[in-house]
Amino acid sequence: MSTLMVDYIISLDGYGAAEGWPGFWGMEGPEYLAWLAQDGQEEPIHLMGATTYRLMEGFASQADDPGSQALNAARKVVFSSTLSEPLSWANSELVNDDAVAVVREMKKRESRELRTLGSLSLSRSLIAAGLVDRFRVVVFPVITGVTGSGRIFDGYPDLSLELVESRTFDGQIQLLEYIPTVLDGPPGS
Repeated sequence: MSTLMVDYIISLDGYGAAEGWPGFWGMEGPEYLAWLAQDGQEEPIHLMGATTYRLMEGFASQADDPGSQALNAARKVVFSSTLSEPLSWANSELVNDDAVAVVREMKKRESRELRTLGSLSLSRSLIAAGLVDRFRVVVFPVITGVTGSGRIFDGYPDLSLELVESRTFDGQIQLLEYIPTVLDGPPGS
């Protein structure tokens, strides 16, 4: 039996990317990078959509840091109707079936943790289906209101979040990990 974690790296105003900004908004520090490399050694199975696959494959295959090396070596399951086999990124498998049904089955049969990597639409559908066990965000101290793209939480169902871990890296980057519960509506309604 496996667990599923939705994992985001965001700006303070909730964007997953921003036009013209470098990866990690140029704010990654040694403490955060060391944690990221260690976190990658847990060997989760990464779940992603086509857009994230294209972005990360190009980024990770050209980088030589420990985090990228771990990602290159990791098993990746890509949900897409627009990509075709063979996928060029090592250890990647393409799935054209319904992601919710496939992930539900993966949770039953896999022993390793499942984690989304970006993939906003995929993560939204898995959250809405009640399949997500943990919800983790790493908040970088930037606001990208003008250049930001990919608002993370738009279209999400209402959730209550129970904080189970928090940490500060390099005196400025915040990690927040929660157990999510999908709500039928606002509390008390």
